[in-house]
Amino acid sequence: MLGLRVEKSTTAMSKLITFVVACTLISPAFAQAPATGAATAAPTAESLYKQGQAAEKAFDPVAAGNFYKGALKVDPNHANARYSLGQLKLNSESLTIKGREAKFGAVMIPLFQLDGATLQESLDALSVIVEKESKSQVTPNFVIEDPKKLLATQKISLNLKNTPSRGILKYLLDQTNARARYDEHAVVITPR
Repeated sequence: MLGLRVEKSTTAMSKLITFVVACTLISPAFAQAPATGAATAAPTAESLYKQGQAAEKAFDPVAAGNFYKGALKVDPNHANARYSLGQLKLNSESLTIKGREAKFGAVMIPLFQLDGATLQESLDALSVIVEKESKSQVTPNFVIEDPKKLLATQKISLNLKNTPSRGILKYLLDQTNARARYDEHAVVITPR
């Protein structure tokens, strides 16, 4: 009987050792596997950098700067994030202006009609319609710089349907031989 107990004990011990070895081999795999459920992995410097690039393309220099700074917190040696943050500091004003221009230009105007209006009246009408159609998200501020009054006597007649505001402004400028410059706080109209 004693021999039987030793055999059972040896078999049990062998199974226990096999189980411990298997657990030892499997546990690093569990430690490296991504967690499932509510916990998510921290963003990488590269993913933050790419989000910064996307924010720049969307003309949002504040968000882009925050993403680049986040990338540098994760990896202080991320050269692309460091370079892009420096470039952003140099170009943030022009990026903001381009963003304002893009937002203005994207507003669709269902109907725009003028008959013998001055440039100032035309720009005022365009401003009101853009603000209405964008639900007050875009409020253009047009300023006419025309010291010689070359644009004041021009009369404009238009009948446009389903046209982006960028296109309407181009029609107005073409009819009056004027050009537009997007500044920080206004769209400045001057004679050509």
